Amino acid sequence: MKFVLAPDSFKESITAKDAALAMKDGILKVFPDAECMIVPMADGGEGTVDSLVSYENGSLLKMEVTGPLGRKVKAEYGLLGDGKTAVIEMASASGIHLVGKEERNPLLTTTYGTGELIKYALDQGVTRILLGIGGSATNDGGIGMLQALGASFKDAKGEELPFGGGGLGHLHTIDLSGLDKRIKNVKIDVACDVNNPLTGELGASYIFGPQKGATPEMVKYLDQNLKHYADKIKALLGIDIDIVEGAGAAGGLGAGLMAFLRAELKKGVDLVIEYTRLEEKIKDADFVFTGEGSIDGQTLFGKTPYGVAATAKKYQVPVIAFAGKIGDGVEVLYEHGFTSIVGILKGVTSLEKALDAGYDNLAHAAESVCRILAIGKK
Repeated sequence: MKFVLAPDSFKESITAKDAALAMKDGILKVFPDAECMIVPMADGGEGTVDSLVSYENGSLLKMEVTGPLGRKVKAEYGLLGDGKTAVIEMASASGIHLVGKEERNPLLTTTYGTGELIKYALDQGVTRILLGIGGSATNDGGIGMLQALGASFKDAKGEELPFGGGGLGHLHTIDLSGLDKRIKNVKIDVACDVNNPLTGELGASYIFGPQKGATPEMVKYLDQNLKHYADKIKALLGIDIDIVEGAGAAGGLGAGLMAFLRAELKKGVDLVIEYTRLEEKIKDADFVFTGEGSIDGQTLFGKTPYGVAATAKKYQVPVIAFAGKIGDGVEVLYEHGFTSIVGILKGVTSLEKALDAGYDNLAHAAESVCRILAIGKK
């Protein structure tokens, strides 16, 4: 029997790779001769670097970069086994978790550190970059990232714009002559699970600004600044980036990536499925096991288990999904490739104990499911 084990992490409990290993432990207790293909998954957010690096036998590279408020922070990115592909989570350099609640201010926060990570990846000779842009602390349209790569954004006095979204309203000229030439030879895939435009009531500032520390007055100001930025991009490049889906992701970083780096935005889980060649592995599988910490009706909107199940459905391969918590609305998932959804807890317990016992609970649940499968096999 062939099992493809493609879980996401069980947040705060076990990594995606450990989740797959736990499933394998449970399977082999019942089917000791089973083939278990371990394919750690992610949805482009936190854990994507770890999942792909562990799957591809890659390496983690750590360095010091410019954090959201200009202070140096420790960040990392992954270099996959082929030596030509980098995986970057922008949150590692420009994430909201790097800024205390009392310091959050999108007028000041920058994506410069994300640009530095891209530059470090270019130094390694990569030809492809997967960039996850969730969890940002920024609202600067990506100009910080571009400044780190050599682009220049000046005001009417010829002075470089400062860090943050607060200075975008003074943007007068854009000079790309210094942009790192190597970027032209690199394909950039962006893991992005939001489709917000750059500006307006559904744009970056209004929807995501408040959680980054913006007051109502700041939100309005930031939105006007991004509108001015979009107008300058249209005048320079002939691209109306303002209305493009995903342009508002990560405080407008999506706009900067698409307009200046020719990046393509895709759903995170779809990119991870592509990078791990999951579909090819599922084609001749007997069963697919997936899962994550919580599964509910919202799983349908681009979460890892849904992406895995949709892939397996093409080949009519049964999918068992495991979760620490099963929420409301899961019934709809059975129409989208899920065969069964299984809770892994053995009984009533505290959250702390449940998280600590994640590996053992998942292995036990996988074993229990396999004992039922064995009845059918007989």
